[in-house]
Amino acid sequence: MQDYLLGGDGHRAVDRAAVEEIRGVVPDVVAGAWANRIFHHRAAIWMTGQPIAQFIDIGCGLPARSTTRALVRRVHAGARVTYVDHDPAVIARAWALLAADGATAVVLADLRDPQSLLAALHADGLLDFAEPVGVLCTGVLHFVADADDPCGCVHGLMAGLAPGSCLALSHLTADHLSAGAAAAWTGAYQDASSRLQLRTRAEVEAYFGGLDLVPPYEGAGPGVVQAGVWGADAGNPAGAARVSSRLWWTGAGRKS
Repeated sequence: MQDYLLGGDGHRAVDRAAVEEIRGVVPDVVAGAWANRIFHHRAAIWMTGQPIAQFIDIGCGLPARSTTRALVRRVHAGARVTYVDHDPAVIARAWALLAADGATAVVLADLRDPQSLLAALHADGLLDFAEPVGVLCTGVLHFVADADDPCGCVHGLMAGLAPGSCLALSHLTADHLSAGAAAAWTGAYQDASSRLQLRTRAEVEAYFGGLDLVPPYEGAGPGVVQAGVWGADAGNPAGAARVSSRLWWTGAGRKS
């Protein structure tokens, strides 16, 4: 579905039908997907300035037109990137599309089991866990059920990383939607393998427990903001708060 939203070619009829059903109740869902991808881009580039030169892309899905690897290597030519997904089909396609270069890895693992995820990353050997790591977890956590303790999953992963590591995440929300639109949106995922969990700003802020939230743009206080606002022009942050970006809460934090 995400691939279809972003104009890729790795989708099927069932994916397209589901997206069109959602578009009927949330017309800005396609623009919203792009707002999230732009946040991902901005956060990855921000991390390179911390400075961070190794990255974990959680729930990477099918490789996008502009990959995390391509983004961060504009700043650090030797940046290392590990892509993580729990879908074996995605992993197989990612390996086929992402040429092995000694600084890229693709790992089959699940954020819902952070200890096994960390073990898989250690076993892969690409990342140096004595050094800071940038974790990109965009468009993932709203598919983790409350019963799987999404906060605990994020906290468990970050606990295994070195000080100076950073987390950037985005999460779909119904905070700016009518109750009817939110119900119809989640209902479209009723028969999906992972159902949609729309969460509030306060719930998204809780993911950053134990981390230092960073300001979303120069001159702002630290906090969670709409997708278009994070990394926006400091002179006009309100102008970035388009309707499509209001489908998301986004933020970044640093481990002390």
